[in-house]
Amino acid sequence: MKKFRIITCLLLLLVFGSTQAQAPEQALKTHKQVLLLMGTRFELVAVSEDGQLAEMAVAAGIQEIQRIEALLSEWQPTSQTSAINRSAGGMPVPVDKELFELIRRSIRLSKLTGGAFDITWAAADKVWRFDGSMQELPSPEAIANSIRHIGYEKIQLFPETHSVRLQEAGMKIGFGAIGKGYAANRARDLMRSMGIKNGVVNAAGDLVTWGRQADGQSWYIGIADPAEKDKVFSWLTADETAVVTSGSYEKYAEINGKRYAHIIAPRSGYPVTGLKSVTIICPDAELADALATATFVLGKEEGLYLVNQLKGVECLMVTDSDELVTSDNLHLHGYQSKPKPALLQQKPNTKQNRL
Repeated sequence: MKKFRIITCLLLLLVFGSTQAQAPEQALKTHKQVLLLMGTRFELVAVSEDGQLAEMAVAAGIQEIQRIEALLSEWQPTSQTSAINRSAGGMPVPVDKELFELIRRSIRLSKLTGGAFDITWAAADKVWRFDGSMQELPSPEAIANSIRHIGYEKIQLFPETHSVRLQEAGMKIGFGAIGKGYAANRARDLMRSMGIKNGVVNAAGDLVTWGRQADGQSWYIGIADPAEKDKVFSWLTADETAVVTSGSYEKYAEINGKRYAHIIAPRSGYPVTGLKSVTIICPDAELADALATATFVLGKEEGLYLVNQLKGVECLMVTDSDELVTSDNLHLHGYQSKPKPALLQQKPNTKQNRL
C-alpha cells in the first residue's frame, strides 16, 4: 500500500495529447460522438485511417449499447431483466445466454467480494435520500426492512434451459453497478471487429481504451485537482486498459453535522464511510465496474487486501481525510503541468444509473 497526501478531492480525466502528429500517424482520423445512453453520458471515440469506417464503427457501438440497455434495463417492462423481476417467487424465466452468463458472473463476483457487490440490491427500498431533503436518520427498523429481499444466494440458475429464478417475492435484480462496464466492453469488441485499432468508450466513469491516439501517443489518465484543472497531479498510461471510478463526495446527505455518502452497504443498509472515491484499473471494464463498487463498500483495508490478491487489477483510493492510497503495483507518474487540453472527463459515478 502506497500513500500520498493531497489537499483536495481529485477528478480523473482522460487527456488527449498533442494534435501535431508525424507520419504515418498524420493520416489517422478521429471520430467522436457524445450522447445519452443507459441514463448516463457516453462518449465513443474511434481512430482510423478511414474516416468513414471510424464513423460507422462509432454508430455500431452506439447501437450495441442500445441493444444491451434493452436487455438489461429494470425500468423497461419489455426487458428480460424485468421479466425475471416480475416472476420473483414464482417460476424460472428463460433468458438469452448472454444475460444468463452475465448473471452467473455477477454471482461469482458477489462470492468473491463477500456480498459487497450484489445485483439483488435493486430490491432495496429507498429509505435514504441524497437530494438535500433528509433532516433525520431513518429508523433502524426502516433500514432493516429496506434490505429484507437482498441476497445473491437467493438467485437460482438453471443452465440446461438458461433460466433464472428469484426465490422470494419482492426480490429484484439490477445491473447499475456492472452494466455500463459490460456495455463498454461489448462496444469496444464490436468496434475492434470492424477494424478500429484505436479507440475509447467512456461511460460516465466507466472507461475502456485500446490502441493509441491519432498522433501515436498513449491514451493517459490524468489525476487533476478540480480547482486547478490545468494542472495534473499525476497520470496513468492507458493503452489497453479499463478505468472505472466510483465517488461519494458529490452526492450525500448531511444530518446533524455528519455527512452520509450515497453508496449503501447491501448487507447493513447503511451508507459506507471512510472513502471519497475508488478507481479500479484493469483490462476488463465489466470487472472494474463491479470492483469499484465492491471496494468502496469494503473500505480501505479490506478493499486494498482484495485488490492486491487479484492479478492484473490495481486501485487508487481517496479517503475521507484526503489521503491518496494505491494498491501495491500501481505506478503513478510524476506531476505534470500543461496548457488546458481537450479532455474527456471521467467523473466518478455518483448514482445508480437506470439500466
